[in-house]
Amino acid sequence: MHRTPAYLTAVTTVGVTALAGSAGTDVNSRWYRRLDKPPWQPPGPVFGTVWTVLYALLAMAGGRALSHGASRRHVQAFGLNLVLNAGWSWVFFRAHRPVLAVVESAALTVSTVDLARRTWPLDRVAGVSLLPYAAWVTGATVLSGDLARRNSGSGRRRAVPGT
Repeated sequence: MHRTPAYLTAVTTVGVTALAGSAGTDVNSRWYRRLDKPPWQPPGPVFGTVWTVLYALLAMAGGRALSHGASRRHVQAFGLNLVLNAGWSWVFFRAHRPVLAVVESAALTVSTVDLARRTWPLDRVAGVSLLPYAAWVTGATVLSGDLARRNSGSGRRRAVPGT
């Protein structure tokens, strides 16, 4: 595949993913504001900054992989990763399902590590550029788990679903 269409495809699909995830995110909802959050959770503005960088790296890695002859299975792995990426926001913020969001985030982490593994042989720069993404979603899975733990079960403050 010629480089321009490869990069255009990657930038477009990652951009759609970012928009879909953003549309599912609602940090101002009453439900989210009432959650018991861990003290180590990064401040809100950090998320936007980090995700901007990660999406740029993801698009670059995707463009490089596509331009270096990514297989159909690699493209499918990339697509699955993007669906899982956008899906977390909808599961957590819209469906108010923190426990399911942990499972979803764990699947995203596995998918991201697999994507980096698949990308490495095609283009090492692209493979390495996926490592910060893998690290961030691993941390996000831990954070999701802590949020789920803090906000479910007896004796713990619970967020009221649907509010």
